[in-house]
Amino acid sequence: MRRIAVLDIGKTNAKLLVVDLATGAEDVLARAPNAVRRDGLYPHHDMDALWHFVLSGLTLAAARGVEAVSITTHGAACALVDAEGDLVLPMLDYEHDGPESCAAEYEAVRPGFEETGSPRLPVGLNLGAQVFWLERAFPDAFARVRHVLTLPQYWAFRLSGVSASEATSLGCHTDLWNPGEGRFSSLVSRMGWESLFPPVRKAAEVLGPILPEVAAATGLPAGTPVLCGIHDSNASLVPHLAKAPCGVLSTGTWMIVMALDGLAVALDAGRDVLVNVNALGQPVPTARFMAGRELEEIMTGRIVDPSERDLRAVLAGRVMAMPSLHPGTGPFPGKRFGWIGGEPEGGARMAAASFYAALVGAECLDLVGAEGPVIVEGAFGGNLAFLRMLATVTGQVVRGSGAGAGTGLGAALLAGPLQAEGPRPVDVLPETDPVWTGYARAWREAAARW
Repeated sequence: MRRIAVLDIGKTNAKLLVVDLATGAEDVLARAPNAVRRDGLYPHHDMDALWHFVLSGLTLAAARGVEAVSITTHGAACALVDAEGDLVLPMLDYEHDGPESCAAEYEAVRPGFEETGSPRLPVGLNLGAQVFWLERAFPDAFARVRHVLTLPQYWAFRLSGVSASEATSLGCHTDLWNPGEGRFSSLVSRMGWESLFPPVRKAAEVLGPILPEVAAATGLPAGTPVLCGIHDSNASLVPHLAKAPCGVLSTGTWMIVMALDGLAVALDAGRDVLVNVNALGQPVPTARFMAGRELEEIMTGRIVDPSERDLRAVLAGRVMAMPSLHPGTGPFPGKRFGWIGGEPEGGARMAAASFYAALVGAECLDLVGAEGPVIVEGAFGGNLAFLRMLATVTGQVVRGSGAGAGTGLGAALLAGPLQAEGPRPVDVLPETDPVWTGYARAWREAAARW
């Protein structure tokens, strides 16, 4: 196969792109916000609008002669469908606090970290907590559920008519999966949910051809295969599975920090550390930080490019952003965001925010025992201030992917190997200037006291 249509549904934005496996080129054909609706029973994603986007995007992809459809989406999301394949309830926004209303009851039945590699997370970030709450809050509707479909597999189902479960999404801090044994966790049997999850299929498996109505609506050939699909952070990991040992940062709204063949370290569930599952079904030590969201909030949406003068001013003045704007997530739980050395503006503010993201990212790498070069995929892959500070504090070469998402290529690679090397990533070496190394050391000391 050469040209693969990739549906990439992130927490903030949705994209439809075509990846050329002969060249590695990615072409984004359509983009739309992944809006959260506030009407109805609870905050939820607009699946009707997304379905219209999917069909419109695939129509554009059909004109490119694509040969398969692959899907990647954010985690902590599932669709509850009935026997006809219709949604029983709206797809819950994982930032809604509804599941907190039965947190004590859920805590009593969820498995421990040693079984699932999944820490107890707030709101709906544990998918098991979402399903638990939905069953209790809406029992009549829940009684009609035929399948619980994690999000990539829901869209694969909409396109192919075939239902499936898949390990990268089930292993994404859901409490539903035992990554060490490669099977559902005891929570699923304890709650009597076994029949609600379809058979587990590999991310790269073809579920079937597109449905006739999808072919008619988009112009795709009737036999176009639909792949099972993959969790987005693990899509970013696919191109690097053979490059271990290394650390991989998949960046967007979240920064997901993964260690491939790193040091054996005790994972600290209290610092937003968990066990992910890669496309091969293997456990991957992982740490998380809401880096993209926090950078946007620090900059109030006004992202700028800091100059070298901005960088030097922040470094020399030891102007530091300290964790964190979302204290319920990340490696510094409970700590509240603040500034040391004054609150900067403009390019200096962007420099300080980028350094902050890099230093928290480095903390995440330490927590998961990452060794070797550090690969940065996604939005932060083109942020040179971030890359330079990350290299300096880790003492490792950092390879920035540019601003590409990384998820698109990884999802496309499920359909077949890349036939040519893509653009070489930017290699950033650690800074040796004491103004850089001193800043990194001072930030870490301040964070320990913060």
